[in-house]
Amino acid sequence: MVDETTEVETTEDDPRTNREHASRKTETRSEPWAPVSKLPVPDPQDGYTFRWIRTAMRGQEDIQNVSRRFREGWEPVRLEDHPELKLIADIETRFDGMAVSSGLMLCKIATEVIDSKREYLRREAENQMEAVDQNYMRQNDARMPLLSPDRKSRVTFGDGS
Repeated sequence: MVDETTEVETTEDDPRTNREHASRKTETRSEPWAPVSKLPVPDPQDGYTFRWIRTAMRGQEDIQNVSRRFREGWEPVRLEDHPELKLIADIETRFDGMAVSSGLMLCKIATEVIDSKREYLRREAENQMEAVDQNYMRQNDARMPLLSPDRKSRVTFGDGS
């Protein structure tokens, strides 16, 4: 017996087109257009946090802000170290070679410094709330006692039972 394979000629309009050649890759839809962000986001680096620091406002340099941020530990990011930002260097800036855009300079700081700062600010907020509570309770009188502050939130539905 002779094994004969027959090939069927098909055209684009022919419904008998071989499905092996059909691909969804050619049918992908393009993403809808969305405006780009005004400040590009750098690729993340382990151990560092990035932030845009103000260097100028309304055409006036803000050296005090930059100096304060540098004293906090922020370091300017060199434009050549992050080509993914696709920035063109500002012409009139004293921060030559740094990632500067529209009066903002990209800076980085060690993540552990940020965590330490958050912990410090959390303790400060707790101390302030404790001081407010003590001041409030100082006016407490046995004849008409004040309720101690309750800072727990509760969610109930219906009649609360």
